[in-house]
Amino acid sequence: MLRGHWRGETLGSGTDVWKYWAERRAGNLDDQSWRELELGMARSPGTCMTMGTAATMMSLAETLGMTLPGASSIPAVDATHAHMASYSGRLIVEMVWDDVKPSDIMTREAFDNAITVDMALGGSTNAIIHLVAMAGRAGIKLPLERFDELSRSTPTLADMKPSGKYLMEDFYYAGGLRALLNNMRDLLDLDCTTVNGKTLGENIDGAGVYNDDVIRSRNNPLSSSGGTVVLRGNLAPDGAIIKPTAAEAPLLQHTGPALVFENIDDLHTRIDDETLDVTADSVLVLKNAGPHGGPGMPEWGQLPIPKKLLQQGVRDMVRISDCRMSGTSYGACVLHVAPESAVGGPLALVRTGDSITLDVERRVLSMDVDDEELAKRRAQWMPPQPHYKRGYGALYLHHVTQADQGCDFDFLHAGEPTPEPKIY
Repeated sequence: MLRGHWRGETLGSGTDVWKYWAERRAGNLDDQSWRELELGMARSPGTCMTMGTAATMMSLAETLGMTLPGASSIPAVDATHAHMASYSGRLIVEMVWDDVKPSDIMTREAFDNAITVDMALGGSTNAIIHLVAMAGRAGIKLPLERFDELSRSTPTLADMKPSGKYLMEDFYYAGGLRALLNNMRDLLDLDCTTVNGKTLGENIDGAGVYNDDVIRSRNNPLSSSGGTVVLRGNLAPDGAIIKPTAAEAPLLQHTGPALVFENIDDLHTRIDDETLDVTADSVLVLKNAGPHGGPGMPEWGQLPIPKKLLQQGVRDMVRISDCRMSGTSYGACVLHVAPESAVGGPLALVRTGDSITLDVERRVLSMDVDDEELAKRRAQWMPPQPHYKRGYGALYLHHVTQADQGCDFDFLHAGEPTPEPKIY
């Protein structure tokens, strides 16, 4: 989409919806202002104009070599978009005749490139799930450790909401994805092939940055490391993730008492209760919101700040869940906790008052509960009733994988090739 505008401010869909909805809940925004915001937010066709899930995944598709160079950054209403669509239509016909397959392009090296670029973009947390699932279907395993390894060695170079201040339209005018890639050539495998038959390196040759406030130079990054990190600990033995570039810095090393919500209904019932025993130091915990518990791992991960804290000026807290959040969301939100609570992950055992520690630098997410006490709680734990007992829902629950494995059907992960059908 084109940039949003309201009373002299530039708006980004999603990110600023969350921001101003918090102000509305705090009583700082009246009905007229909210109506103006809604009208000014979405001014054209297109996807969210922040570095949300859509902008992230289109950028990663280009990095993987699956689009023509430059395709991912064009605003929907720009005339160049129609030209690119026409070129893409011609090319796909040629690729069919030449028997070019996705598996010829999406190699392990190409996926490493995609992870690296995701980190440089400050991309959506959803990208991790998507890349793991896509790689799994191509027969490539992408452990969470690989994401964290590349995050440590990749600076965040795109100053884009929700981590920064600019939008996709600005990114396009600054040179777009080709310029960003050319700015980090040494971090990429430039020999990877792409759909146009050229290498990634050939496709980005000569691409320039025209606004180094939007696409930062290597000596002036938005962050010295990538936009997403992987956490582990006794609360998330199979991993959890957080986008530190979109959180308030003091919360990246935090210990506080848990305030537990057993499910989304419990959250909505109690979050704005004036008698809720909560402070800015509390750690909000949402259970039963993952692939099984949601079901479907909904975008509930940006848990709302309690209304009484909003009125005190609090705008970020540590929040932990086994679900996802929108790529446009922000805050100190720990997501994708695996295994999820509905299948008996340690998140299921957390109780209100337990001390929880988040330490992003050390990549730690833990609860201060000893193993003996956890064993007692596990013996008392009762799994929730499955949401579906028949039909497609039951098939889904039986075969969907956990967040660290891509939340995909296990039978879609690559194995032995399917033989061609016989023709009689």
